[in-house]
Amino acid sequence: MTTKTVTRADLAHAVFQKIGLSRTESSELVEVVLGEISDALIRGESVGLSSFASFQVHAKTHRPGRNPRTGEEVLISARRVVRFTASDVMKSRIQKAHKARKAKVKAPPPDPSR
Repeated sequence: MTTKTVTRADLAHAVFQKIGLSRTESSELVEVVLGEISDALIRGESVGLSSFASFQVHAKTHRPGRNPRTGEEVLISARRVVRFTASDVMKSRIQKAHKARKAKVKAPPPDPSR
């Protein structure tokens, strides 16, 4: 499994290569899109990206917790978090890629006598 993280620069580079905008315009486009998603979530709105995923703001209530080092009980404060839910299209693409990768790994080695 790969551990590479896709960065804003990676997204801007992909836009630059596939769309043909300048590097500056590609970077600005990525920033605008991510900014619009962030602003909508800050306002408490849900964001849906067709065939990709949806993001929803979820309010968590306060709850008891425990400091794992000391064992002391602490109160975890209420907060708002973002939930990411992959679309069915994305889930099926991931499963298909996983199965293909798994089949490639299990393929028998080539016959050396040939």
